[in-house]
Amino acid sequence: MDPVEERAQQVLASVPGYIWDGERLPIPIDDIVDSVYGLLVREVDDMRAAPGAPELAPGQSLSGLLLASRGEIWVNADEARKWPPRRRFTIGHELGHWVMHRDGQQSLFCRHTSVDEEQVTPPPALAVPDIEEEASAFAASLLMPSWLVIREHTRCGGDIATLCGTFDASGAAMKRRVSDLFHA
Repeated sequence: MDPVEERAQQVLASVPGYIWDGERLPIPIDDIVDSVYGLLVREVDDMRAAPGAPELAPGQSLSGLLLASRGEIWVNADEARKWPPRRRFTIGHELGHWVMHRDGQQSLFCRHTSVDEEQVTPPPALAVPDIEEEASAFAASLLMPSWLVIREHTRCGGDIATLCGTFDASGAAMKRRVSDLFHA
């Protein structure tokens, strides 16, 4: 099994039953980051206000960031309002950084293109995985666990729109997850 997928499954297995019963969908990502990890999720209008925020090129934006030293995940409020499934993916992505990459990091900033719901599997040619791709793979595995995607895929005959509604996922993220699980 892929180590990132395995790590996401370990996280889900550690969630107390009063937060998530292992079956109910969508995965309660806000409750997991709050109650299991003690992280505060903030929806922020100006992500540039984050301590140590990087300079952004014109037209570039931050989707989310992990402020590890403060135990906070900041989410772009405008994106969160417009695309709630994107918000969920961003939170899962930042939790991936918390679980896998926070050692020695004060902050991790994720540009819109870094939190990519379509590119969730690191290219096989990379000897050292890119932490942004790992965090996106973690988010996909956490929010769309393989055993539940397979079950629901069978139940709905593979209808992507139905799967998106069931998992509260974007079309791009769900198409990529289904492709990774069924065409690998």
